[in-house]
Amino acid sequence: MNTTDRRNWLKTIALGGGFTLLGGIQSYASLIPDRQFPWAGPAKLNSNENPYGPSDSVRKVIQENFDAGCRYPFQYIKELVRDIAKKEEVSEDCIVITGGSTEGLKAAGLVYGLEGGEIVAADPTFQALLRYAEYFGGYVHRVPLDETLTHDLDAMDRRVTGKTRLIFICNPNNPSGTLLDAGRLRDFCSSTASKAVVFSDEAYYDYITEPDYPSMTGLVREGYNVIVSKTFSKVYGLAGLRIGYLVARPDIARRLQDSLMANTNTLAIMAARQALADTDFYKFSLAQNEKCKNLIYSQLDQMNIEYIRSHTNFVFFKSGMPINNLIKKMGAEGVQIGRPFPPLLDWARISTGRIEEVEAFNAGLKRVLT
Repeated sequence: MNTTDRRNWLKTIALGGGFTLLGGIQSYASLIPDRQFPWAGPAKLNSNENPYGPSDSVRKVIQENFDAGCRYPFQYIKELVRDIAKKEEVSEDCIVITGGSTEGLKAAGLVYGLEGGEIVAADPTFQALLRYAEYFGGYVHRVPLDETLTHDLDAMDRRVTGKTRLIFICNPNNPSGTLLDAGRLRDFCSSTASKAVVFSDEAYYDYITEPDYPSMTGLVREGYNVIVSKTFSKVYGLAGLRIGYLVARPDIARRLQDSLMANTNTLAIMAARQALADTDFYKFSLAQNEKCKNLIYSQLDQMNIEYIRSHTNFVFFKSGMPINNLIKKMGAEGVQIGRPFPPLLDWARISTGRIEEVEAFNAGLKRVLT
């Protein structure tokens, strides 16, 4: 689904009050009539995966192209770059294909953290870029989230100095699931990009339902010092195939490309191309995610547990219990939940997963916390 089609589809959702104008969430199961989704536990709700993928059409492409598994990916990657460049409305030299978006994050951490480079980031947030930068001698200024568990952009701006090489923003944020105001985000990125490179991690961008919410790829098109990372691991259900991409101005893209340490594989490239074309599965995945979030919200509301309304495929809630204790207790209930996210050690992250898994989580949480 290209940017324009996605924008119009999400606008329809917003105007219709959720997914009602789409014929109901359950109707999306008919989009994949031959696919069965067996589940026998445990409920794996700790890694923000889409358990319904890969889609049937992606599986078919992989199966039909096993013979290409003996070939290096270089001869196939140009077609995927072309497809992504069209989707993101940038030139092909702005695209860097990575082994999952994590590889792109680590490459940026290496480039901008090497030899004492300083990075500004929220805390807590996704750590791959930050920890890799620190490993290579970088220094990370971690700025606490505000009282709504959202990036405190004003405080982050105050930490930017002449030594700052990169400003990292994960939006929607992992683990809090919060979304920055669109206008405020664009203003922040465009203004600070004159002082340092801004990295916008948009792994969960597809789950945003606010109409016309902008990707920071728009700033890339305008020539700003901005890098955007995206992934096929979430809504497309390809986490195990390890494929993602970066979008950046051509000179920045070349520098990041030179710092990649691995490549994706031929079958992942073919899978990603088909995933972009499979709009039915894309809509199905978003619809299932919305239903699962609502089931989680309903249970947390019944138990009077504080939580953040999420713009991702997970929910962050305040358990009132040390997270390591809750992980053990929920594990005993057959439910795997997210790891600790210091300093919020009495908060828990739960992925949406399958309907059956969420129902198992709801039942287990009620037994553990009541």
